[in-house]
Amino acid sequence: MGLRTVVGQVKLEVWHGQDPGDQHWGCPMREGWGLKAHQQMSPALEEKLAFTATLAGSYDAAALVADKWGCKIDGSVIHALVQRLGGKAEAQTQERLKKVPQESQPQRKASELALLMMDGWFARFRGPGWGKRTPKQARVEWHEIKNGVFYLHEQAGQTAGGRGVIADKTVVRWQGEPLELGRRLHWEALRGGLGRAQEQLVLGDGMPWIWNVAADRWPEARKLLDFWHGGQHLWELGRARNGAEESKTKSWVEPRLHRLRHGREQAVLTEIAALQAPRGQAGEAVRKEQHYFAGQAGRMNYQEIADHGWPIGSGPVESSCAQDQCRFKRPGQFWTALGFRHLSVLDEARRNGHWDEIWLAA
Repeated sequence: MGLRTVVGQVKLEVWHGQDPGDQHWGCPMREGWGLKAHQQMSPALEEKLAFTATLAGSYDAAALVADKWGCKIDGSVIHALVQRLGGKAEAQTQERLKKVPQESQPQRKASELALLMMDGWFARFRGPGWGKRTPKQARVEWHEIKNGVFYLHEQAGQTAGGRGVIADKTVVRWQGEPLELGRRLHWEALRGGLGRAQEQLVLGDGMPWIWNVAADRWPEARKLLDFWHGGQHLWELGRARNGAEESKTKSWVEPRLHRLRHGREQAVLTEIAALQAPRGQAGEAVRKEQHYFAGQAGRMNYQEIADHGWPIGSGPVESSCAQDQCRFKRPGQFWTALGFRHLSVLDEARRNGHWDEIWLAA
């Protein structure tokens, strides 16, 4: 039997035959090690390569890294490995979701606040016309990837240099229906201690699907529009109202932004609602922003939230999206739905403490 291992290619002479107990044919050594019928790699090597694939920028880059620690392998082999193990990891995820989660650290005291943040970004996927010379349908399609982050407030801190850091957070991503992201994030959040948090806060950039997920999964939670995004819309409103006069826009926006941040949001929202929209495109832009602020009116109590010492920005999930794009949105990457999911679920397993489960014998 030939087997590729972390120390190189190994050739073994092993028994193969019929089990006298249940009469099945097989190889006791392969079964004892948990190897599949045609598996050519040891579980230890598979784990090392899969782990590398979740961290490297591409499958070819993972192969180059593997070469440095003594394993000469092609990127296509790592790709095939990820597809097989990713399928197994997704099946395990589906089984976990059917069960009530157990807290990963039940000895930890109840938290003051649990934070749930959601955001989206876009990745390139292979369209129905992919690989065709004269396609009638698109070769490439852009699909939104929805990210969710959960952590407890006491897990956030700063490095010596002042950079924000979260000691332990859960990251979940999903390409598809938003409510499925909510289901997966809720399960992981319960595992992380959501059920014993005294308060819950959902932060997002204002997209309707975020608040729909929040209403579906955490209806009693506080909801807050990320302050930076609220400020950006206020600047857009100012530009629509004042045209190209940047100094006039600045003098209009900055005092209102200050009041918005420091507890006078209702006065600002009332003023925005009362604005007279000019004619033409500028008027359309003003009405669009008025509609936006009207829809977010109950989620802009920044001073109240800040007085608790809680965050008013969704930076952790935006950082998660930016990091994901370094891996899933590189030049030349065009995903299939399964290809994306299989790598993604392995990455989530590594981040969220499910990695060892993948290597349990089926």
